[in-house]
Order: sequence, then structure tokens, then C-alpha cells
Amino acid sequence: MKKIVLLAIILLFGFYQNSKAIPSSCEDCHKKVTPQIVKDFNRSKMSKVLTCKVCHGEKHTNMNDAQKAKLPAISTCKQCHPQQANQYLSGKHALGLLAIIAFPEFAHKQPEAFIAGQKGCNGCHNLGIVDDKIRDSVKYRKYYKYGMDCQNCHTRHAFSVEEAKQPEACNSCHTGFDHAQWEMWFHSKHGSAYLTNRKAHRGPTCQDCHMPDGNHKVITAWGFLALRLPEPDKEWLNYRITILKALGVLNPDGKPTKRLELVKAANLARLDEKSWKEERAKMINICKKCHSESFARENLKNADLMIKAADKIFAEAINIVKDLYKDGIIPKKPDQVTWPYPDLLNFYEVDTPIEEMLYEMFMDYRMKTYQAAFHIMPDYTTWYGYAKMKETLVEIKKEAERMRREQNNI
Repeated sequence: MKKIVLLAIILLFGFYQNSKAIPSSCEDCHKKVTPQIVKDFNRSKMSKVLTCKVCHGEKHTNMNDAQKAKLPAISTCKQCHPQQANQYLSGKHALGLLAIIAFPEFAHKQPEAFIAGQKGCNGCHNLGIVDDKIRDSVKYRKYYKYGMDCQNCHTRHAFSVEEAKQPEACNSCHTGFDHAQWEMWFHSKHGSAYLTNRKAHRGPTCQDCHMPDGNHKVITAWGFLALRLPEPDKEWLNYRITILKALGVLNPDGKPTKRLELVKAANLARLDEKSWKEERAKMINICKKCHSESFARENLKNADLMIKAADKIFAEAINIVKDLYKDGIIPKKPDQVTWPYPDLLNFYEVDTPIEEMLYEMFMDYRMKTYQAAFHIMPDYTTWYGYAKMKETLVEIKKEAERMRREQNNI
């Protein structure tokens, strides 16, 4: 029955796409209350085949019961767009909300507006609610009150494909402190080539590299944390183990913790050789559309080495702070998952300046060191990333010395 309904919708869509919008009684009120929404919807292709009730239900009937309007989820969009929905659900964007609920000691301390009002991390990390059952569950209700998934790129109520194809569609989330991909791409030669000649499409956009042929999966070899296991480079593996301990994924003895399951669920890192190589091979094929394979491999290899360079500095900084915990100079916290290691997933919810320095090294400078390397922006890699890591390591060493002198009353 569902297949028949879906086929009917598709046929209607093809028949109506050049006709006028289907009239809806909802517009009588919304032309007065939210006129721009009505305009956006009526210029969309969806308005030729759908009415408001298809996505929002029929319970909301007047100005006083707006809370009864249903908020669409992926299951809503999937009725007409099964291929795109399934691709999306197999990628990292659909797991966005897990990154929030995975860090309860951080998330629970944030202002209510960050969570319920989505004025902080949840403003972007509101992704991953598949259907009403999940949205309405006690586990997710606090974190997810507004928004949906597809509209983050195909902004409502126009839901434009052409809009979502533009690199600016990625700008609102992929920017700023810990993931400045927009700035990196915009100032790179890729971005410059595209923006100076959009008509010729000179230079790749975000979608060209991360959504080839319109694939909605969107995933990369390294993942957000730029961590992988196993690691054949023994020197690099030692750096990485230190970082994984500070993330609470490994305990001080190097054994997996419960957090590893969260990292797996959110697909934040590549934890087997096959998955990393598969994604790298896909990217090589994308690069080959413009470059020789040898050129592409060399550039990606050098970007890999920037991760290693950053990890070497970061591991040294972690061990300095770890020793302050171990020696009781930084007091033990009751929620310290990785004791005697600093818990990086507390982010800025820490008690000392040296812990703040470490969190900034992790979320800002390390991210920019390697992300800019892959986005072909040398200036960000150097001055906003690697140089800041070196500078912060010097500051951490000096602060550790000061804290030890103060502890010993010297």
C-alpha cells in the first residue's frame, strides 16, 4: 500500500510541477501570521503536489493550538525521497545529536537556551531524529524541540535543491571555532576559483567533494576527531593512545571504556583499517576528476602528516596536565572519567587556566591544523593551527611550572 501511495505522489509531482500550488486553508491564517513562509512554500516544487497537512498533520486548526502542529522528521521526507533519506541516514550528519547527548557532564551544565532553544551546540546538532517516536521519547525530548534534518540544507519552506547545491548552504554550521571549513574553503584556491567564476564552476564546492553525484551520505576517511585504529606508525600510535585516554575512550591502562561505544555510535573515528581505506579511495577518485592520482595522493598524505605533527604536540601537552592530576596539583573531580587524565570532553567546563588551554588546543588549534590541510588553506594550517599549538604548549609548560611552585610554596 505504501508503495502505491509513494508512486501516486511521484506521478502527481511530475504532473503538477509546472502547475500552480495546491490551495490550502492553512494559508488563510499564515498569510497574516507568517507571510514569508507562505511565499517560500508556494514557490517550491512541493507546493504543486503537497499541502501543509502532509507534513504538519491535521490537529493544528486555529491560532490557539499551534503546539499541535506536527514537526516533520526524516520519516516524513523519506515517503517521497527514499534514496536520499537512506543515504543521509548512513552518513555522519544523521548522527549529529549523538555528539551532544554523548557528553552529559558537559551538556547538562549548559544554559537551557543552548539545549531547548538551540542557541548553542544544538543550533546545528539537532540532527538525527528519525521519527516522532524518537523525538517524543524522554531520552531525547530535552535536546530536540525544534527543527528537523533535511531543512538544515534545504531550508524550509522552499526546500530548494538549487539552494542546497550552493556552498553557502554549508556555511551556517561548518564555520567558526572548531570547524572553520567554510573559511578554509572560501580562502583556498578551490574556493577562489569557484567564486570568481561560478558560471563555469571553476573549482570544487563542498558538495562536489563531499556529496559526489548528489550522494547524501557525507562522510570522510578521518572522521571529526581525526583518529583511527589500528595505526601502523608506532610513534604516531603512542601519541594517539594518549589522546584517546584523555577523551575517555581508553582507560589509563589502555583498555576500552564505555565511551568507545559512543564514539562508534556517532561514527566520530575510524576504528578499522577497511573503513578508513574505503573512504580515502572514494576521495582519491573525486580528486582525480581534476588532478592526477599521484598529485592527489601526495597532497592527502601531507595532510595526514599534519595530523601527526599536531598529535605529537598535543600528546605532550596532555601528559603535562595529566601529571598535575596525578600529583594532586589539580584536584580530582568526581565526574573525571579518565582519571588521572584530563577529560577533554568536559570542554570549557573546567576549573583551571591550564585545562582551558588544553581544551582550546584540542577543539580549536588541532582542528584547524589538519582541517585546513585537507581544505588546501596553508595559512590556516600554519598560523591558526600549528603555530598556535606550539605557542600553547609553551604556555602550558610555564603554567605547570608556576602551579608546582605555588603548590610547594616556593
